[in-house]
Amino acid sequence: MSDLLIIIPAYNEEANIERVVDRLTREFPQFDYVVVNDGSRDRTGEICKERHYNCLDLPVNLGLSGGFQAGIRYACKKGYSCAIQFDGDGQHRPEYIGPMKEKMDEGYDIVIGSRFMKRKKIGSMRMLGSNLIEFAIRLTTKTVIKDPTSGMRMFNRRMIEEFSRELNYGPEPDTISYLLKQGAKVAEVPVVMDERICGASYLTPINASRYMIQMLISILFIRNFRKRDKG
Repeated sequence: MSDLLIIIPAYNEEANIERVVDRLTREFPQFDYVVVNDGSRDRTGEICKERHYNCLDLPVNLGLSGGFQAGIRYACKKGYSCAIQFDGDGQHRPEYIGPMKEKMDEGYDIVIGSRFMKRKKIGSMRMLGSNLIEFAIRLTTKTVIKDPTSGMRMFNRRMIEEFSRELNYGPEPDTISYLLKQGAKVAEVPVVMDERICGASYLTPINASRYMIQMLISILFIRNFRKRDKG
């Protein structure tokens, strides 16, 4: 058994999941993985069963946070020392898992795969939102996170245990901001991400705008004043 678990939340990823998992098992067999089929309405669950993937099959859609927490609780129960959130749509490249683990071994609690450490953000509404979230995190934590909306995040054992306990911890920028204020050590590693090949992203322009507003309100006015539970 590996000490690292790749958590792959998947909702309606029938066109992508086979390519994602088969590449992991073929090129990176040293890592364990679990697909969290988040109540998919398509053939994602059937494909996982047919291909004998390691899979948690959720009966209803819990959303990204719920699906990720199911995976993180699995990691906690199985005793993994670190876990990485890895998209089921093929955008994340597994060759960066090793460098992220090396950075974590330097003593960090969370390591983020960052698209913008070596290149500038292109001009778009989504990048404007990313810049605003970056500014809000810097304002409230005095820490610069260049890619706060990256979905490629690695967590050490202490974070695995904390995320598995806390129902209101989502794999989102506001949680990262909150944990920074509580003393968590966060680092970024430069990565390149691919475009989604098949299927549709849930982040339509309207959803993306709502997401950015929600994150900003949470970082500035909710998480910023919340005290950490003792556990």
